[in-house]
Amino acid sequence: MYSNKHKKRQRAVDDSFSLRSGGASAWFSNGMALKSTIYKAELQIADMDRHYYADHSLTIARHPSETDERMMVRVAAFALFAQERLEFCKGLSDVDEPDLWAKDLTGAIDTWIEVGQPDERRISKASGRSNHVVVIAYGGRTSEIWWQGVRNKVERLRNATVWTLGEDVAASLGSLAERTMRLQCTVQDGEAWLGSAEADAVKIDWTVLKAPADA
Repeated sequence: MYSNKHKKRQRAVDDSFSLRSGGASAWFSNGMALKSTIYKAELQIADMDRHYYADHSLTIARHPSETDERMMVRVAAFALFAQERLEFCKGLSDVDEPDLWAKDLTGAIDTWIEVGQPDERRISKASGRSNHVVVIAYGGRTSEIWWQGVRNKVERLRNATVWTLGEDVAASLGSLAERTMRLQCTVQDGEAWLGSAEADAVKIDWTVLKAPADA
């Protein structure tokens, strides 16, 4: 019999939280379970650094605890690491899955992408389950504090990449959120922009806290 500590893990989402247990997430209001809200996005990517040019039709399930900022950071992560097999996972709704992943033809996990500030145990577990682990942190000062807490252990993981977004990037990305979106992402010379027809493009700047050992 497992204790409640092992059954439930708490994961910070800005000022909200989600309790995920047994592969499912419960979020309640007035005693009633709330369901995820579905967002749709048509995303055009022109990544001149990776020579990746593609259009993607995305279906994004936004957990009841998730903010616009976090959801759009997930979308930005998809755009920045896009590949044919990259897909959104259950994320906050399942403790055993990341925010995004890409699997090879055998079903093995090639790339595991986490958004936010996962603890070192979760990153280490992801490192053992996949070929590449990417963590995209955000939150300004809170991300700095988080990194100092996990740095010693995470730096030992040869296949881990850790970025932190600029302080105002997540909030600016959140302003792009709509139930139906038409987005364009451009990447050139290490700089990226994500925008829509209704809003000015947001410059996505980041700092690499850790690069993989083979970079």
